[in-house]
Amino acid sequence: MQTLSEIRELLAMAGHEPKKALGQNFLIDHNLIAKLVDASGVEPGDLVLEIGPGTGALTVELLERGCRVIACELDRDFVRILNQTLAEQYPEHLQLIEGDCLANKRSVHEHIIQAIADRPFKLVANLPYHAATPVMLALMTQHPNCSGMYTTIQHEVVERFAASPGSKTFGTISIIAQCLGQVSTIAKLAPGCFWPQPSVGSAMMRWERCEESTSSEAPDWWATMADMTQSLFQRRRKKLAGSVKAMTKAPIDWPDGVSGDDRIDALTPAQVNALCKAIFAATSE
Repeated sequence: MQTLSEIRELLAMAGHEPKKALGQNFLIDHNLIAKLVDASGVEPGDLVLEIGPGTGALTVELLERGCRVIACELDRDFVRILNQTLAEQYPEHLQLIEGDCLANKRSVHEHIIQAIADRPFKLVANLPYHAATPVMLALMTQHPNCSGMYTTIQHEVVERFAASPGSKTFGTISIIAQCLGQVSTIAKLAPGCFWPQPSVGSAMMRWERCEESTSSEAPDWWATMADMTQSLFQRRRKKLAGSVKAMTKAPIDWPDGVSGDDRIDALTPAQVNALCKAIFAATSE
């Protein structure tokens, strides 16, 4: 694994200091890097998507375990360094993509989609914090071949993904993540685990897809459901009768356990999904 001095040397080769605008805080705790990869359960030959490899500390761990890695990096200087180092060492197992991981705030960039080519894969990454939520939601809702995500992100984002009904952080992100899979925390990380130290708390999150949730829905349902849920949460303190009326004038068949007197943030993720289906059905008639 890369030591801090090696990371500094690679940065010198890249010709710049860590870029705050790109979220370049490097995880330097070797035990935590191994813990993240252990949690992912990857085996030799598995396809892994890594976003924001930086100098390649996590990439090395994945490659040494025999994974095939598609690594997307926005910083062209890091791409140059990775091509000169890891790409030469692991020519059959590492594919580097230069550019943004997102085409927009809702979709993964086409160059990543083409590289994966519908193969099953896992996301294992120390994600740039500004891109974490949109890329994870896009992979959850639009790419059922992503079986799991094992990521280092802001602690408050982990809390939002794992939030329970009735809590202040419960919202669209929580519902989508929990309808489609299971969320848990692998570890909480102190700022000293990074160089330079970030100003926010960090954590490692595990999200694993429930196959039955994906197979039972139309491919584009989850993106539609996310939009509807977002509209409902814009009126989170209002009773559902008024919120639903604002979305469709047609009467709906209220799901079991849900009534117009409820508020959206009191429903379970499964109930929100059922409510969105009822609204969609009423709107489509």
